Amino acid sequence: MLTVQLPLGIRLHDQSVFDSFLPARNDITVATLKQLAEGELSRLPTCLWLHGAPGTGKTHLLQAACARAGAVGRRCAYLPLSEVAVLGPELLTGYGELAFVCLDDAQLIAGQRPWERAVFSLHQELDERGGKLLVSGEAPPAALGFQLRDLGSRLNGGLVLSLQALDEAEQVAALQLHAQVRGLQLSEDVAYFIVRRMPRDMASLCAFLGELDEASLAAQRRLTIPLVKAVMEQAR
Repeated sequence: MLTVQLPLGIRLHDQSVFDSFLPARNDITVATLKQLAEGELSRLPTCLWLHGAPGTGKTHLLQAACARAGAVGRRCAYLPLSEVAVLGPELLTGYGELAFVCLDDAQLIAGQRPWERAVFSLHQELDERGGKLLVSGEAPPAALGFQLRDLGSRLNGGLVLSLQALDEAEQVAALQLHAQVRGLQLSEDVAYFIVRRMPRDMASLCAFLGELDEASLAAQRRLTIPLVKAVMEQAR
């Protein structure tokens, strides 16, 4: 049986692992999610809620937790609500027997009673079996307007973790780390050149790094400022 369960058409990104995520000021949050993934659960509540602004790495970390759990043989699931919510809340049926379940972008189902009841039932099933629920949202659960009181109390009563955005120097270091994981050499000068000309969120920066990886491979050239400029011009 697969250790990481994914809805049809959903896959984990190869680069979304802990080794490619720069903790910086989020070191405690990252360490906690590693504990969850590896089964060090004794001090963790049933629900862990991860919130932060778009582009701070919530999806990366949820997928990294699943990847690490799968590597050590623990059964888990990753459910990106932005893609699977259209399938209806019945989607959550049967996941309560897993070690943990990741719900990404939970703000999308806040205030929707059928979904809230389904998440509450999933929380109960996981709680009874010692499993965990890892949820991401753009804000803490108390700020998202969940209407089902029992669900709200459980989400708010869990461990609420926040992700802080990286400053410029940290973004440069994070981009270099992503390049290293891809097998690329990215100098500090080139990394600063990219960061200062692209949207200031890691999702956009890493997506552009993927384009550079392909361009570098096709041209058989290392990552230089002229190559970066050429790729940027092509994207306009």
